[in-house]
Amino acid sequence: MTHLASPQSTATQAPSPRPVRDARYYELKREIEEFLYDEAALLDRRAFRDWLDLLEDDLVYFMPMMFNVKFGEHDRREKTRLEKDMSWFNEGKWTLGKRAEQILTGVHWAEEPLSRVCRLVSNVRLTAIDTNAEGRLEVGVDSRFLIYQNRCEHEQYVFVGSRADVLRQAGGGWKLARREINIYQNVLLAKNLTVFF
Repeated sequence: MTHLASPQSTATQAPSPRPVRDARYYELKREIEEFLYDEAALLDRRAFRDWLDLLEDDLVYFMPMMFNVKFGEHDRREKTRLEKDMSWFNEGKWTLGKRAEQILTGVHWAEEPLSRVCRLVSNVRLTAIDTNAEGRLEVGVDSRFLIYQNRCEHEQYVFVGSRADVLRQAGGGWKLARREINIYQNVLLAKNLTVFF
């Protein structure tokens, strides 16, 4: 799946052909939707260790920052680039595991008491279906999300955005291999980013 090798698209990249929407597409889409809904439920229940089991060891978890740019420059300059610019997240499975462990200590300064979080996932589309070098099926997935976070009495935040994922077939199920998260704010309106997207 070489066209998904970098989450940051550029204006010069040729668009990848959209998968044919045949019976195989809709069967895969149903499986992927169930995976994404199950993932959201694990995170909402704070089952972080179970969520980490859904992640590939070579995971890339990336959230670029957004900029206000002139018309016509959005494709090139609106988002920061993976490994080249500052980002909200540029993490792997190990760092996500450490973040989860910190929350589960019960003494995380921004998550004590723990947030109440509800995630909605929608607009799921498959953007690519391919086999990687190891012969494992990989599927590119676009989705939209809405995350509501509430802490204490009065703190509440809403994150709305899109995700570009690569899911990889593993042991009869799926694992997350790549995720680019886009929240459409150039200034973060929340006090912190302790939620997982």
